[in-house]
Amino acid sequence: MNSNDIISLISKIREKVNRLIISELAAHGVDGLVTSHGDIIFALIHKSKMTMAEIAAKIGKDKSTVTALVDKLVKLGYVKKERDEEDTRIIYVSLTVKGFDLKPVFDEISQKVLKVFYNDISDKEKEVLFQMLNKIYSNF
Repeated sequence: MNSNDIISLISKIREKVNRLIISELAAHGVDGLVTSHGDIIFALIHKSKMTMAEIAAKIGKDKSTVTALVDKLVKLGYVKKERDEEDTRIIYVSLTVKGFDLKPVFDEISQKVLKVFYNDISDKEKEVLFQMLNKIYSNF
């Protein structure tokens, strides 16, 4: 094994995970979403109302990217935007009923992805992997 191949392998794993998620969404009749949309919906499932800046910080994307993603989610009917009553520069994003109805689908897909991801991986190996990836993440 060449240690330089690890970055490529991580990239390939990410690609396969994303493909599995998109495939599973389609199998549940959910089309038009990409994994970044899922990140936003997942964040809003856990915190019912967030600003664009909060979403950007939570999912690790810049604010302009989040705005484009949220606009698509609004168009698809999964989220709604509303201005703060006191400071109209602040826009809050929250789930619609249609968006919140994705929670069981997301939970099921998440369980499937984790089952595949950690197949034949011990708890100790998971811990070591997490520590190593956290160190690498911190390096950037």
